[in-house]
Formats: sequence, C-alpha cells, structure tokens
Amino acid sequence: MDNTLRADVVVIGFGKGGKAAAATLGRLGKRVVLIEKSDEMYGGTCPNVGCVPTKALVHHSGNRRPDDSPQEWFEHAIGQVQALTTLFRAGNYDALNDADTITLLTGAAAFVDPHTVVVGDITVTAETILINTGSAPVIAPIPGLAASTRLVTNVGLIKNTTLPGRLAVIGGGYLGIEFASIYHRFGSGVTVFESSARILGREDDDVAAAAEQILTDEGVDIVAGATVLEVRDGAADTTIVYEKNGRRHTLVVDAVLAATGRAPVTDGLDLEKAGIRTTSRGAIEVDEHLRTSQPHVFALGDVNGGPQFTYISLDDSRIVLDQLVGEGKRSTADRVAVPATLFMSPPLATIGMTEKEARAAGHRIKVGRQNVADIVAMPRAYIVEETRGLMKFIVDADTDQILGAALLSVDAQELINTVALAMRHHIPAADLRNTIYTHPSSTEAFNDVIPR
Repeated sequence: MDNTLRADVVVIGFGKGGKAAAATLGRLGKRVVLIEKSDEMYGGTCPNVGCVPTKALVHHSGNRRPDDSPQEWFEHAIGQVQALTTLFRAGNYDALNDADTITLLTGAAAFVDPHTVVVGDITVTAETILINTGSAPVIAPIPGLAASTRLVTNVGLIKNTTLPGRLAVIGGGYLGIEFASIYHRFGSGVTVFESSARILGREDDDVAAAAEQILTDEGVDIVAGATVLEVRDGAADTTIVYEKNGRRHTLVVDAVLAATGRAPVTDGLDLEKAGIRTTSRGAIEVDEHLRTSQPHVFALGDVNGGPQFTYISLDDSRIVLDQLVGEGKRSTADRVAVPATLFMSPPLATIGMTEKEARAAGHRIKVGRQNVADIVAMPRAYIVEETRGLMKFIVDADTDQILGAALLSVDAQELINTVALAMRHHIPAADLRNTIYTHPSSTEAFNDVIPR
C-alpha cells in the first residue's frame, strides 16, 4: 500500500488562516492536504477554546439572575457552550472535508525535508507548505504552579462543569481580566494577581483606572504590584503565597488560572530538518510576505510571532494567497489601525496610540473624553442599562487625523471597527464627528465625544 500523498499545498494546522487559505486554494483546483493534530481543534483556537466559547460565557454569565444557583447556571452555560463549539467544529470539518480537492488528515505533522512531512505512517510531499499551528498557554516558572493539581489554563477552565468557589488568576492582561470578569459574574470569588503596578499597563491611566473600577465595583479583587512566590497544594484546596509591598501574604483558592501569555507552537514539527529558522522568542521567522527561511514555506497566525488575534491570522491568509495566486503585492506593512477588544463587561476596545504615546511621539493633540453616563447623544446606554465606562479619542491637532481611541462601553467591540475604517482611509475626525448616525445607537456618541 502506498502511504505517500502528493499535493500542491500542505497546510499544517486547522486555524483561521490555514483553513481560509486551504478553502480558497481548493476552490481554485489546487490539491490541498490539511493536517490537524487534534480532532478537538478543527477550525482552530477561536471556535473551540478561544473567542467563541469565552464570548459565549460572557453572554451567559451576564444572564444569571440573583436567585439562580451559581453552580446550576454555570453547568447549564458550559453545556450550551460545548454544544456551540461542537457545532462550529463539525461545520469547519465538513466545509473542507466535502471538497474534492482537499484531503484532511488528523495527527501530528513533522518535517522530513523542506518539501516533505510525515503524519503517522503517511508521507506527504508538496510544492508549497503553510504552517498554522497557533500558540499555547505559557505556565510561569512559579514554584509549585506547573505541578499543581488545581492549575488550569483557559482551555481547561472552559471545559470544567464545576464552578470554582474561589479562583486565583495569575496575570492581569486581556485573558486574565476577561476570565476574572466572566467567573465573578457566574458567582466565583475571583482574585487577580498582576506583577505590574496596575492592570492594563499599556493603556492610559484614566482608561485603566476606569476598567479597574468597574471590576472592583463588581467584586473582583485585584492585587497589583504583587509577586506570586509559590503555589502550594493541600488536600482540599491550594494556597497562593505572594509578596506585596515587602510583605508576604497567602490566599486559599479552589483553582488557579495561568494567564501570563501564550507562546508559538513549534514543538514536534522538526523545523530544523526543513531548514526553517525561528526567532529568539520561538516563533517561526518570516518576512513581510510571511515567507520563512524556505521561500516555499509560509507561516500564518500566532506561530509567526505576530499579534495573537484570529482576524490577524485571517489577514495572514490574504497575504499568502496574494503571493500564491494573486499579484504578490500584499504584505504585513499594509496593516494600519488594527483594533483590539477586551471582552469584560462592558468591553474595552482600543486602537492606535494612547494619549501618552501620542505626546511622547511629539504630536500636538486634542483629547476628547467623556464618561458614558455623561454622553448626551448616547441614550442607548441608558436603554440597555449599561452606563459604565468612558470613551476617549486622541486627535492630531494639526491634521485632524484620529491617532487613537479607547472605548470602554456597551457595543465597543462594534464601534471600534468604524473608528478603524476612518483611520485607515484618513477620514478627518470632524467627518466622523459630524456625520449622520442612526438613533438610538451607540455610534452617535461620536457626535459628542470626538474633540473639535
């Protein structure tokens, strides 16, 4: 029996960028072999353990009524989320498996040479290879943390049907704050440990303070400027030993979430056999067209060390497809005004420069900032009973171009896309401020907040 497959393109990893490229190339008649290590990850991180389940949990946690049993409501929510991820996973699989030009293989891929990979006892050769293996949680080198039986990452936490009574979150970045907000709203007692002086260190002080105030008002305990020294398991619970202001403290919890970042997944790929170089941070080294040190091999998504967003992985696929079947002009240098959203409640969406970055860069700026509760042109916030947060715009005083924005408000994850479009196409701030928006909507807040 011949266990050798020959393809035009091999895609390693069923993430957003890989599947988008595979689908397009398959439609164009290319012979594609798509390899995914786990049958639980068809479609990649987003629909299985990332964006879709976590944002679904944001929704379900906000729907819990005071008289609902926290454990019963949580178990119901996890069941709903697992049904959703199963549906999405099957849809992703079927969409590609049904294509005549695409072959799906489940198993770990490893390079044999620059044009050949093996998956179990199957050898696959191809003219072009795309690597889209994503990233995985990093476990900080804290004594006792990695060995703790109560350690979870975002992957494990969203599959557990038992609501932890007390949850420690190590890391006050996007992932840590998102999960802190979710699990507190479900009914867990949540403590966030952040080593920096405050959470959300990249944001302006007023924006970070507003976000922290929302969390602490809800009951999330944030311990900033803290160094976690040890994680010590007991028979029934786990003790967090930490230092703050020169003094040692302890906290007893039922679960510990490691949320200190993610690293590119390259283990087991045997990249050295293909002559593919990696960076000092472990990412696959790529140029502006996402070509690796082997020109016929491309790396897409988190594995190439770029911004860890699903929509960046999708844009990576556009760059690669332009190289393979387009004009070859598109590159990572084309990306400007890329937004990001932290899905706490309400969400915090940001883009471009902060006020402190704009001043440091020498811009003469105008700043528009209002608390959501004070924005006269935004009755939607009162209609949906979510008046917390603020909106902030940074505008170049000489050119009237928007340099950046931070929107901590209801619908922020949608509003930021309008701001991004304006920034990409150099639309003056005055045009965004003075245009016509539907009423009542959140977008019409721009009529008030954007500075004159």
